Amino acid sequence: MTQDFVDPVDLRVEARSGRRSPRRLLALCRRSLRLVREAAPRPFAGSVVLQVAAALLLAGQVWSVKILLDAILGTADGDVRPTALVGPVALLAVLTALTALTSSVQSSLSRYLGERVARSMWRRVLGAATAVPLRSFESSAFYDRLRRVQANALSRPYQVTRGILTTLGSGVSAVAVGATLVGIAPVLLPLLLLGGVPLVLTSRRESRLEFDFDVDQTPNQRLRSYLTYVLTDRDSAKEIRAFDLGGPLGSRMDDAYGTYLGSLGAHLRRRTVLSSLGTLGTAVVLAATLGVLVLLIARGELGVADAGAAIVAIRMLQGQIQAVFAGVQSVFESGLFLDDVEEFLRTGEAAGVEAQGDPAPERFDAVDVDDVSFTYPGGAAPALDGVSLRVEAGQVVAVVGENGSGKTTLAKVLAGLYEPDAGTVRWDDVDQATLDRRSLRSRVAVIFQDFVRYALPAAENITAGSPHDDDRVRAAARATGADRALEGLPDGYRTVLSRLFRGGRELSGGQWQRVALARAYYRDAPLVVLDEPSSALDARAEHELFASLRDVLAGRTAVFISHRFSTVRSADRIYVMDAGRVVEAGDHASLMALGGLYAELFTIQAAAYTEPTA
Repeated sequence: MTQDFVDPVDLRVEARSGRRSPRRLLALCRRSLRLVREAAPRPFAGSVVLQVAAALLLAGQVWSVKILLDAILGTADGDVRPTALVGPVALLAVLTALTALTSSVQSSLSRYLGERVARSMWRRVLGAATAVPLRSFESSAFYDRLRRVQANALSRPYQVTRGILTTLGSGVSAVAVGATLVGIAPVLLPLLLLGGVPLVLTSRRESRLEFDFDVDQTPNQRLRSYLTYVLTDRDSAKEIRAFDLGGPLGSRMDDAYGTYLGSLGAHLRRRTVLSSLGTLGTAVVLAATLGVLVLLIARGELGVADAGAAIVAIRMLQGQIQAVFAGVQSVFESGLFLDDVEEFLRTGEAAGVEAQGDPAPERFDAVDVDDVSFTYPGGAAPALDGVSLRVEAGQVVAVVGENGSGKTTLAKVLAGLYEPDAGTVRWDDVDQATLDRRSLRSRVAVIFQDFVRYALPAAENITAGSPHDDDRVRAAARATGADRALEGLPDGYRTVLSRLFRGGRELSGGQWQRVALARAYYRDAPLVVLDEPSSALDARAEHELFASLRDVLAGRTAVFISHRFSTVRSADRIYVMDAGRVVEAGDHASLMALGGLYAELFTIQAAAYTEPTA
């Protein structure tokens, strides 16, 4: 399967094509509410209750202000005793305290709810990222989308939900306060509702600007993230200092940040202009509303208490109306990013469905690679071009060639990590493409030259996700010679293999190589693929490894990739690759007798270890 990822221009077109309609708003709300409700049902329900409670408390404050003003005016006229103020004052104080308490609890609950949503989204995003085909990681467009998803998947779904909750709470508040205002001066409510129109007109453009800016800046943000990683990574630290790269790379980071800040400044100016226009329009409507209120007071249509309550209601209602439209804007703006996230998640789901198939055989008689071709995305020439070979059960098969000949790509195809563009890989006449990918990978133990050194306990570096068994861990370490290094660690196999974490220890390159080999041994798969398995071993260790390779494999089938011809002499069959093709095949003796590329390269390497004759 070839996975294509959306170009930034197409993303912007796609975003603009999504009409801002009530139907789209409802769709975004349903999707986000479902996500948040599934991630944290009880905190979400509590948040909704608190939003409604806060809205009702706000309306209650307006009524309490009116009651208090009536009491104050009655006391001033001598109609009511001063003690009559105690009740209204106490009521306003209690409502104000409850509002503050509700806000405090809501803030804490909101934070917890956000983290629960973030955890749920991380689970989904990481699941998708590990499900997409390995080929996707050869595409820069994939990395751009992955960065945006990593940045937005954690925050945007909850931002949509928070926008919904804000809209809900503010809407309830607006209805409650609006009802209060209607009871005082009905004509003022329609004027205040008009105050949201300018925000509606400007918010859509602001949302599009924000999404376009994020898409445009993705490559720059990725570059800054990469430079930050290189300048602070432990593995890079020695070379950064050896070549004094701190200054040049730091300058490049500063230049990239400067470019970003320039674009950000222009972007924020455009948003500020739009926001100011919306706010100015709302202020004009508010001024007109207050003017009408003054006119009503001047005509004697409103008393002092009603006027005071109306002023409070107007101020509160204006804030709630603005919050409603701000919440709607937040939903739409985050919805654009959420679409991007959902598309990525669908990609992972589709990849998972397409990877399903029949279970891979637990054992096989032969694996055949038949006329396989493969080209990397954007590649000018195929990495594999009509490659054919056969691996029979119990054999040790070597694939040799110069750098760039296609050896590692072939290893990935054999391991089911790449699907060929043409040709087939068959397990006992069963096309590998019809097999379930997870099942297939469980039948192959593959260790690459650039294997991962996990900053985890030694035992977990060996089990690599397989069920843990102490006896098997120790057996794998003994079989590959890793036991001598691991058993001498402070906590043995529980020691973290990195100084990144407290109590951790570091291994040498050769020791790590043995741990990686133990990882392949532990999996107990019928097919073992080893890519340059001795690259970090010294001459003695390399000799010991290949001398005992058949014993270590314990009858399993092995394909090992190497550019060291001295290590492949004992292989049952040797395939020689050049420019993506298999150009020779046979055992060591027959290939030397052939006098072709194998014999030439073997002789060149052997000459480096022999004294020149007189």
